Amino acid sequence: MKSNALIIFIRNPQLGKVKTRLAKIIGDVNALEVYKDLLLHTMNETQSLECDKFVFYDQYIVTDDIWSENLYEKRVQFGEDLGAKMQNAFQNVFDLGYQNCIIIGSDLFDLKSDIIDNAFKKLQNNEVVIGPAEDGGYYLLGLKNIIPSLFKNKKWGTSTVLSSTIKNLKDYKIEVIETLNDIDTFEDLKKSNYKFKTILE
Repeated sequence: MKSNALIIFIRNPQLGKVKTRLAKIIGDVNALEVYKDLLLHTMNETQSLECDKFVFYDQYIVTDDIWSENLYEKRVQFGEDLGAKMQNAFQNVFDLGYQNCIIIGSDLFDLKSDIIDNAFKKLQNNEVVIGPAEDGGYYLLGLKNIIPSLFKNKKWGTSTVLSSTIKNLKDYKIEVIETLNDIDTFEDLKKSNYKFKTILE
């Protein structure tokens, strides 16, 4: 039986369609550059992980991008909202026979490979592992089985997501790992370790 799988949710990097809240302050061109840097960071931190890796694009698969097809299996997200898309991705991967599955986004300069490694280790002895984001959402969710309530009746993209998710998990053995800053707004970007400070000036 297969052991660990990592799902990475990404957006196709298109001008005017990524980091729209950030773009209101720094413009569409700079917001796209920030998102491309976030994708590159996510790839760099995940490429050497000892697990099978799946990249789920929000619109269509790109064959000649930074995600090597030798390292990442490529899929497309589907579902009516983010919750449905995540549940479908988990189901897709569990159906392949994996025992432990973690999903992450592509919005964190603070995300490191050892955080994901540690989450897989925590998942060995827990039913759920969750990584909170500072904005009230979460950046990482690890499961051994589908828990449908986690993906329904959530106000996705708001500060209530984490708390409502935790409420759904009161009967499960869970591990909450460190809180990180994901990048949605200009304030988030200023708090991060983003290296291109000219955008921040």
